[in-house]
Amino acid sequence: MASTRFPGKPLVDLLGKPMVQWVYEATVRSGVSPRVIVATPDREIADTVRSFGGEAVLTRPDHPSGTDRLAEVARSLVYDGYVNVQGDEPLIRPSAIAAVAEGLKAGADVCSGYCACPPEEEENPAVVKVAVSLEGLALYFSRYPIPFPRGDRRAPLWKHIGLYAYTRESLLAFPDWGPSPLELTEGLEQLRFLEHGRSVRMVVVEPSETAIDTPEQAETVRRLLEVTNGS
Repeated sequence: MASTRFPGKPLVDLLGKPMVQWVYEATVRSGVSPRVIVATPDREIADTVRSFGGEAVLTRPDHPSGTDRLAEVARSLVYDGYVNVQGDEPLIRPSAIAAVAEGLKAGADVCSGYCACPPEEEENPAVVKVAVSLEGLALYFSRYPIPFPRGDRRAPLWKHIGLYAYTRESLLAFPDWGPSPLELTEGLEQLRFLEHGRSVRMVVVEPSETAIDTPEQAETVRRLLEVTNGS
């Protein structure tokens, strides 16, 4: 609720439903698990989730990242794997959630998604890029357009999609490691896994239209939802 650019954004109204409900329902439709939980430090969000029949867990308010917040929940809820869906993606595709969850079964500590990077986003530091090995594992994540083309570009430029699935062991280890040098340099929490030698499998997914960080983006999403929902 304390978003600096858009205070209260998880509960912003989108065609009569709060944003968190759109994300929750898309996650349910993915079919990954019969149990979907909203992890939040805000009682107002938890109460809203429960009001539409969802499950919510209150967490500490001082987590530096969503992965740390999820790890707190995982300590008391024991499963083989966990999928992290960010709450500001009301247009998230259920198929993308399912693909990342399935990718974890292929053998890795973490799985995440990626797609082709649009040319207009290549130089945007807010758009994270990822270099991927021939075996489909992440080599590095950066806000810089990697790999640098020294001459003709022979490798594609990939955009990272912020969906994650983790094994229980890797998720619980994450907060104990503490922030790592590359993570702090780039401001990207997923680099912590790579710096500790963990494998991050990447799967191709179809990205959602837009996340919501500002009131203007919320208005854009409303228009898109009106189209897709026949309003």
